[in-house]
Amino acid sequence: MSVLIEPADLQTAMASEPMVVIDTRDPGVYAKGHLPGAVNLREIFTYLATSDPDGLEGLKEKFAEAFGAVGLSGKETAVLYEDAMNTGFGQSCRGYFILSYLGYPKIKVLHGGYQAWLAAGLPTSTETVTPAPAAFPTHTAADVMVDKDAMLAAVKSGSATLLDVRDVDEWIGASSSPYGPDFCPRKGRIPSARWIEWYRLMKPGADGPVFKAGPEVLAECLTAGITPETPVIVYCFKGARASNTFLILKEAGIKNVKIYFGSWNEWSRDPSLPIEEGFPKLAAAAYAEAA
Repeated sequence: MSVLIEPADLQTAMASEPMVVIDTRDPGVYAKGHLPGAVNLREIFTYLATSDPDGLEGLKEKFAEAFGAVGLSGKETAVLYEDAMNTGFGQSCRGYFILSYLGYPKIKVLHGGYQAWLAAGLPTSTETVTPAPAAFPTHTAADVMVDKDAMLAAVKSGSATLLDVRDVDEWIGASSSPYGPDFCPRKGRIPSARWIEWYRLMKPGADGPVFKAGPEVLAECLTAGITPETPVIVYCFKGARASNTFLILKEAGIKNVKIYFGSWNEWSRDPSLPIEEGFPKLAAAAYAEAA
């Protein structure tokens, strides 16, 4: 069953099923209009996590508390949305990934986000919602997270395809992050990583960007040597764009997908970890041969 839910289907489900609809946008934007009954949880996008044991434990504690505070007990379907699929750096999908990591059983992402909801002519609200807190269920963490040590081991062993989905200026080493060229101390890539810019797995829809269909996604993946059987570890800057890609790859039938959630924000700050700097030389050579 698809994680994605279309606006009209969500409206129907909201009237008949227990749901907690979570708006991941900035509180000021949320206040101007949101889905009826939606709660605002911005930390889904802003929280930075490291992948050491303390960092991952802090992530679990932070979001077990946060998701419990907005009313998730395990009985409700969590529905996450952002403004549009290409404007929030995948923040609704980041919420989906965190909930998946925590083992939450029922998760949906509004396909097309708030803009698709508006385009469908569905009602909105400016009322601030005060949720009824619940006890967030405790589960064993799902095997979808890769820490720094495991990422380094994959670099050395080639046991998985490392997939960089950052924007092109980050991939070629012109910028260290979406927050400015010098936000991180180093620019470049994790060695041996392949690249599919996250935008490539989406396409224009009548009401805004939507995810490509499964065969279209698989065709894009083949350009990076990825098939449904390829073990894949995705990274970006802090796990949002990687989460967007994680969801798309899973929907398309890629069987073994994980995220290095610490991503470039963590990797670049540890000078002991190897990086590739500058314009990708192998790619440049391949292009020269093709010409």
